[in-house]
Amino acid sequence: MKAVIQRVQSANVKIEGQTVGSIGQGLLILLGVANGDSENKVGILAEKILKLRIFSDENGKMNRSVLDVGGEVLVVSQFTLLANCRHGNRPDFLESAPPQLANRLYELFKERIRQSVEKTECGVFGADMQVTLVNDGPVTILLDTEALKKK
Repeated sequence: MKAVIQRVQSANVKIEGQTVGSIGQGLLILLGVANGDSENKVGILAEKILKLRIFSDENGKMNRSVLDVGGEVLVVSQFTLLANCRHGNRPDFLESAPPQLANRLYELFKERIRQSVEKTECGVFGADMQVTLVNDGPVTILLDTEALKKK
């Protein structure tokens, strides 16, 4: 699994002009599911994101998590995070999981986040979405479960 985590002042996702998810201060998570991903990786990634200390404390240091600050979360599925651009100029997406697996793990990821963050909003799997955000900092972090494996 791959994720782009952005600390935001606000974010929303629309489909055909209708807002389907909207948050204030918190995290926008763009989530890509790869071939071979599993429920175990869902837990590893969700736990890491929830504990990331990327919000400022009283001294202005990034020392607080989204849980510490009572932040909100917007999760949006994004298979293009698995783009392979090694050959030519047109990316292929062969590393992304088939839709049935990707949707199942996306749903599990959302539920895992919801267990800890009361206001968790979401996009719609497979939909053409427009995401608007006000990046705070800016703070943007890339995570890949392959790099998070326990040694």
